[in-house]
Amino acid sequence: MLNIIVFGPPGAGKGTQSKLLMSRYNLNYISTGELLRKEIREGTDIGKKVKDQIEAGGLADDETIVKLINKAIRNHEGSDGFLFDGFPRTYVQAYILDGLFIRLQRTLTRIFILDIPEEECVKRLLQRAKEQDRKDDNETVIKKRLEEYHQKTLPVLDFYKNTGLLTHVDAIGTSEEIFSRIKKHINEDIKKHSINVVMFGYPGAGMTTQASRLAKEFDLTMIATRELLQEEVKQQTAIGKQIQPYMEKGLLLPDEIVIRLIETKIQDTSGNGRGYVLKGYPRTLVQAYILDGILKKKGHAINCVINLNVTYIELMKRLDERSRTEKMMPYDSSASTIVSRLEEHELHSDAVLEYYRQHNQVIDVDGTGEIEEVYKRVREPVLRASKNLR
Repeated sequence: MLNIIVFGPPGAGKGTQSKLLMSRYNLNYISTGELLRKEIREGTDIGKKVKDQIEAGGLADDETIVKLINKAIRNHEGSDGFLFDGFPRTYVQAYILDGLFIRLQRTLTRIFILDIPEEECVKRLLQRAKEQDRKDDNETVIKKRLEEYHQKTLPVLDFYKNTGLLTHVDAIGTSEEIFSRIKKHINEDIKKHSINVVMFGYPGAGMTTQASRLAKEFDLTMIATRELLQEEVKQQTAIGKQIQPYMEKGLLLPDEIVIRLIETKIQDTSGNGRGYVLKGYPRTLVQAYILDGILKKKGHAINCVINLNVTYIELMKRLDERSRTEKMMPYDSSASTIVSRLEEHELHSDAVLEYYRQHNQVIDVDGTGEIEEVYKRVREPVLRASKNLR
């Protein structure tokens, strides 16, 4: 989840950049100015209380602001993130926002400071006053607001000075030029964030195809337990000889064996990409717990589980067709073994999906249609997960 604060003096273009950020990254825009103006327009008790203060260029009190911010966040708890414009404006409000994020188990992603000369601010605000007929943008009020910013708001940055979140951006230029400077930093943050996806579905649902595409686009290492196990059988290792009877029937293998193979794969590929896309694992509830432990040891966690939904008839059709290709699996040899494999998956799949549903991680995706069509459905939730910088 992206949580961003935009600082800058009145007239720096915070509103314009905020709209661009909101559109590009699907963020909920929280502007204290807009929230307060809305209260004034609707004639609420809060609106009546702060009307005179706002029109005189003053700041609303902290208790009023925290009520509005808390309400705005609570109304959009399932969003991709928040963009704060005009908050926090005081040292106290910085602590308030910190407390809100702690309660919501979120963190700030980055704080942008739009740098612009004061004379340019005055010029822009006077022009805006003419265009929008805003009473709070006359020259006297403008100077007071700029003074307020320098005296009260800039010191707020001291609260964040040792966090590594502060990023100064040159706010001179076209809105597109300024946005490209901001976007560069956000994209760097997103790329640093690991992504770990579980590709889930019945045999024949297309997991390998879709997982391979995700791995390529998002720079992920694909861990396909079937391929790992097949290599062991092919090389006739001690493990390969032990697991061959299980593989031929499509049965679950002892967890001890699979754990070691996955751990080795993760160890060998550590640092090679942004994370992992796992296909064919976990297949049981126990394995889901095991996977959490394996990833935790490496500082990773599951971001989302893509559950490819394909009808039983379509699965039978696909597996029958696969049995006549070089991709044939041992359990594709007859209708009875195919049915046995599907039934074995069904026996354990509900518990695995329920485990991940309890953590709001399951994304159900229609797995029917052309490969590209299905991938568009698969890609979208993974793209959202890649922005989840909680």
